Amino acid sequence: MTARRDATILHVDLDAFFAAVEQLDDPGLRGRPVIVGGLGKRGVVSTASYEARAFGVSSAMPMARARQACPQATFLSPRMARYVEKSHEVMAILGSISPLVEQLSIDEAFVDVAGARRMLGGPAEIAATIRGRVLDEAGLCLSAGVASTKFLAKLASDLAKPDGVLVVEPGTEQAVLAPLPVSRLWGVGPATMTKLERMGLRTIGDVAAIEEQTLVGALGSGLGRHLHALARNDDPRAVVPERDAKSIGAEETFAADLHTIPKCERELVRLADRACARLRSAGLTARTVNVKIRFGDFETRTRARTLAAATDVSTVVLDVARELLSEFDVGRGVRLLGVALSRLDAVAGTQATLDLTGDAHSEQQCRTERRAAVERAVDEVRDRFGSLAVGPATLVERSDGARGRG
Repeated sequence: MTARRDATILHVDLDAFFAAVEQLDDPGLRGRPVIVGGLGKRGVVSTASYEARAFGVSSAMPMARARQACPQATFLSPRMARYVEKSHEVMAILGSISPLVEQLSIDEAFVDVAGARRMLGGPAEIAATIRGRVLDEAGLCLSAGVASTKFLAKLASDLAKPDGVLVVEPGTEQAVLAPLPVSRLWGVGPATMTKLERMGLRTIGDVAAIEEQTLVGALGSGLGRHLHALARNDDPRAVVPERDAKSIGAEETFAADLHTIPKCERELVRLADRACARLRSAGLTARTVNVKIRFGDFETRTRARTLAAATDVSTVVLDVARELLSEFDVGRGVRLLGVALSRLDAVAGTQATLDLTGDAHSEQQCRTERRAAVERAVDEVRDRFGSLAVGPATLVERSDGARGRG
């Protein structure tokens, strides 16, 4: 069992986040089914409002199936810049409650409120305060789970959805966990589920009651010990603030497979532009460029190259991405392309860019620095007028129907 006695870990999760932001910005959508995702033939659902979920629509569902299930819904492409803006608002509220905020994704985070109890009351009161402030200041609803471990807090927030709070009081953890299906344990996929069911283990309580070595024998040392510990609420992980991103990127699934280098390179222009804009927005530079490609038969492959110096300039990234693309046989048909930037670091006082010749005063270096200045100016225009206000000229006539996936 966990040695932690107090339930001071909160997991907060914004309800149907993308759809909720759309309903917030357009009051005419409130109370109506809203589905956000890729609108092309191969698009998938990113988020569905609870009104749409009532018709069986769920995240990761093919958009074609969502249209059949809920044809009366409003279907929208994601507006990632807007969602990031609202996410920052919510995370700022959490940060004002406790310095121990571990953001997991754009719409969820752990918060350790042990140090906030003297000022703000017990964890349940703090959860109510957070929910009230997020609703009043950001206009969004969230669900919260409160428990003694990260695993149980996240599980509790799932059980509290939508727009609710579940506090698992110390001493009641096993009563909450025991009746839940084993699928609620992190790490249980279809194959593991089958093995557990063959052993007669259908609930978390069943897993907690069995000998650890029996699980280890059936599932292997790592997974067996992991599941046995979680079933007993043994999760010593602390809330770790400011978790560093390992990579920043952009990828897209296309409505129809791409079969030529020119068509793929045209998409790379947009993906490199988007990835580098996100990089600059985060105040970061990158040393490694990664290109991901998924063929029509769903085989996925990647290539990567490390630069001589860190950069946030899209033309530098694009040149490398084009070279990496040339290593693939795109004639097979390209279903998805992605550009990811890794080996990230904070921008130094003087921005470093890739010097292709080794001469800091070379003509190439000057062109790169001029391009960097142009891209920073473009960022300012987009910040003021929206992400579609300005973009690469090669994309002006774009009409292939592809939709971004972020």
